[in-house]
Amino acid sequence: MQKIRDSLRASWQYNRTGYFMVLPAFLILALVMFYPIFYTLRMSFSRVEITEEGYEYTFIGLDHFLNIFTNSVYWDSLWFTFYFSFATVSLEIILGLLIALAINKVKRMMNLSLVVMLIPWALITVVSGQMWSYIYNGVYGILNYIFEFLGAISSPVAWLATPDTAIISIMAAEVWKTTPFVVIILLAGLQMVPKDQYEAADIDGANRWQAFWKITLPAIKGSIAVAIIFRLLQAFGVFDLPFVLTGGGPGNATQPVAMLAQKSLFQNLNFGIGSAISVSVVFFIIMLSIVFFPLIRSVVKGEEG
Repeated sequence: MQKIRDSLRASWQYNRTGYFMVLPAFLILALVMFYPIFYTLRMSFSRVEITEEGYEYTFIGLDHFLNIFTNSVYWDSLWFTFYFSFATVSLEIILGLLIALAINKVKRMMNLSLVVMLIPWALITVVSGQMWSYIYNGVYGILNYIFEFLGAISSPVAWLATPDTAIISIMAAEVWKTTPFVVIILLAGLQMVPKDQYEAADIDGANRWQAFWKITLPAIKGSIAVAIIFRLLQAFGVFDLPFVLTGGGPGNATQPVAMLAQKSLFQNLNFGIGSAISVSVVFFIIMLSIVFFPLIRSVVKGEEG
């Protein structure tokens, strides 16, 4: 025990200047981040009433959580969020890998290809969402025009008016926007693969498919794991694209959990329920992190080994 105390004391004396330099940034971060978190937790366990003097809090324990967990609308939103997240991320990884492999082969046009690829990702989501709403429009949308010209449909389709087509439409817009992010990560991994391994495989008579499975894929599995965890965490908190395209409709078919929390907080002014939904979203994101971060660590350690 005394050794631990001596070690801590020595560490404090050695790093004291650094601690004092970091302290202002930590206090600002605590004020900006930790205070809203504490405030949200407080509201999730309280009945919040607006009075002339301000907000009045009455502690009610887990009542708000029991309320949302027995509400079918909450579970529908949660199901859509999970389905949307895993479906879009799966498509982005597949498309991102194919595009990254193609760009990696085109040496002279790589910079131009990257610039073109970054345009969808660089666009503000509200702007790209509005653009896709014009594309999907059932009256003058260009998507209907193209499909009618190709003979795929006989009459215009209201893509955002029915649950099935609305979900597919939002997922397509999300994949279009965020696949470049995956491409950048995977392309960076491809650039790190030693070229002499491909030369050795070519000498041994391996074809491109064998080289991909035996050399490329094992070499970039760390990049793939990083792309998956980052995109899953981002996709699970999706709000802006469904908000712009469908507003969560038709009905509640495209309403993610983040939008349900926003409606409870700012439209219905039900601060307790909205805070409880927000806390539940954070809980699921933490669970996803707990599941996937050990996976990334094991993949990276495997690469180092």
